[in-house]
Amino acid sequence: MRMTLPLLPFMAVMAAVVVASNFLVQFPVGYTLGTLNLADLLTWGAFTYPVAFLVTDLANRRFGPSTARMVVLCGFIVAVALSVWLATPRIAVASGSAFLAAQLLDVSIFDRLRNRTWWLPPLASTVIGSSLDTLIFFSLAFSQFAGAIGPGDAFASEAAPLLGLFAMEAPRWVSWALGDLIVKLLVGLAMLAPYGALMPVVTPQGRA
Repeated sequence: MRMTLPLLPFMAVMAAVVVASNFLVQFPVGYTLGTLNLADLLTWGAFTYPVAFLVTDLANRRFGPSTARMVVLCGFIVAVALSVWLATPRIAVASGSAFLAAQLLDVSIFDRLRNRTWWLPPLASTVIGSSLDTLIFFSLAFSQFAGAIGPGDAFASEAAPLLGLFAMEAPRWVSWALGDLIVKLLVGLAMLAPYGALMPVVTPQGRA
C-alpha cells in the first residue's frame, strides 16, 4: 500500500488520457481550412494521446523503468475496460495493443537515455513511441485486413485525397494516421515544456 499510493495519480491520469483518446479518435475534426477538409486528415484523439507519454516519462524519471511499466500496465487494464464501454470493441483492442507496445517501448528508450541532456529522453521516446502507436492503432482499428477483430468503419475506408491535399487517393484512415502522427509529434514536442517545468518536483527517488 505504501508503494501504491504515490503511483495512484500517475495511474489515474494515464487511464483518463487513454479512455478520452479512445473515445475522441472516433470523431474526425470537422473543420475546413480553405479547400482542406480536416475530417480527411485528423481525429480529436491526436490532441490528447501524447499526454500519456508525458505521464509515462514522469513516472519513469521518478520511480524508474520497472515501476513505470507498472503504471503503464495498470493504466492499460483500466483504460481498455472502460474503452469497451465508451468505444467499439475493435477500437478498444486496437488501442490496447498500440498503447501497450508503444508505452513499453517508451519506457525502454527513456531509461537508456535518462542520463543524457534533459530533453532528449522524453523527446526521443515520445517520437518513436508515437510512431509505433500510430502504426499499430490505425492498422488494427480501421484497416480492412483487421476485420477479424470487428467490423470496420465505412467512412474511414472510403477513398479520399491523401492528407486531403494530394491527387493520389488512399483510404481515409491512412490520411488520419499520417495527420494524427504529425499532430502527436507536435503535441509531444510541446509536452517538453510541462516536463521541464515538473522536473524539479518529480525528482528521481532517493534524491532531494
